[in-house]
Amino acid sequence: MEADTKKIQASVNPSWIDTGSGYQKTTLDNGIRVITEEIPYLRSVSIGVWVITGSRDEQPHENGICHFIEHLLFKGTEKRTAFEIAKEIDSVGGTLNAFTGREYTCFYAKVIDKNLALAIDLLSDIFLHSVMGGKDIEKERMVILQEIKMVEDTPDDYIHDLFNQACWRDHPLGFPIYGTSELVQSFDRDKLYHFFKENYPPDRIIVCAAGNLKHQEVVHQIDATFGQIPKSAKPTERSKPDPNAATHSLKRDLEQVHFCLGTRGLPYNHSLRFTSYVLNTILGGGMSSRLFQEIRENRGLAYSVYSYLPTYIDTGLVVVYAGTNESSFREVIELVLKEFDRLKNEPLKHEELETAKEQLKGNLLLSLESSDNLMTRLAKNEIYFKTYLPVGMILKGIDQVEEETVQRLARDIFDERFFCLTVLGPMNGDDLDQIRWEGKKRNQPAPKAGTQR
Repeated sequence: MEADTKKIQASVNPSWIDTGSGYQKTTLDNGIRVITEEIPYLRSVSIGVWVITGSRDEQPHENGICHFIEHLLFKGTEKRTAFEIAKEIDSVGGTLNAFTGREYTCFYAKVIDKNLALAIDLLSDIFLHSVMGGKDIEKERMVILQEIKMVEDTPDDYIHDLFNQACWRDHPLGFPIYGTSELVQSFDRDKLYHFFKENYPPDRIIVCAAGNLKHQEVVHQIDATFGQIPKSAKPTERSKPDPNAATHSLKRDLEQVHFCLGTRGLPYNHSLRFTSYVLNTILGGGMSSRLFQEIRENRGLAYSVYSYLPTYIDTGLVVVYAGTNESSFREVIELVLKEFDRLKNEPLKHEELETAKEQLKGNLLLSLESSDNLMTRLAKNEIYFKTYLPVGMILKGIDQVEEETVQRLARDIFDERFFCLTVLGPMNGDDLDQIRWEGKKRNQPAPKAGTQR
């Protein structure tokens, strides 16, 4: 192992405790990064094996293969059956799970601190020694096919996949993470095994752990297992997408019309990210947000309405979701557009700005009480910033957001020429042409993608 183990000593502000004082990072000889944050007062430890490979790294004929592999690694190893894996983690009251994202895949465990060695052993075993047997592949194929049907039968989930497909078109960011039924049925062991060996190399692996632990002990245990992976490097080649301005509808016999209305946003590590957090919080990021208060509380037009920020290494979006009756669909759309215009044209009230900041800071500080959130934060800092961002820096960044900056960002991103609308439910597609911004968009030349700031 390299001797350049790094440690950050953070100053402590009286108003908060920066747990970054326990941050340490070591790079193994084969390129795997081991990052820990020691929190002595916690009884739990969360540890995750993060691989910087996700659905956007798939070719069209491979869509869903990362998700399939994530499922398959839990189905048995050279020394444990799937039942034995489940039984061992259950016997200590722990959690062992995984998830696939668009830019990474994570295999993680959460246990009481004294059982950390067991968690590392289980994670190492499933990642390094999975059998990927033929019978297990067929059983898990059926499970994933049922998962796809479940999502497609859940309109408030499915609409987001439809929106991504419309917004990103043929770019891998628009692929559904779980793939399609046709593609899932086409994957055999050779395809799965080859993709795993080619796209999960050591230089893309980050092992993160947070809780009551000792860094060198974690490094030693990880080196004894993951350190055995031969050193190799396959460059991550990702094309930058441009969001597509479009309107797409899928008619379905439902009780509600579900829609996503989105526009271009910022990449994960953009210098204006704190401004975008504040803007999103004001727009639809909580129960006191403008959309929730106006559409649900004041008018009773929707049960669920919110905004969110899908962000990636090189691009991002701002998306509003709502589910409403067919008769009130256009009214809800108009109310969303009205809030876009207000953010662009009306100065924020100081109280509203400060409330949004306090909400963001409170959410962040509360999340630090959970070892799994701390572990996730370590991983995302490394993936997107290549370093650790102290909590104090985040709080300061939020505090420094000014109302003029929020308004300038709103004017930049809430441009009708960039709007993408996806609708699912009992809605006539021809009626969508009557939405007021659609005609404007068709009559204006589309600007070049990207924003100058």
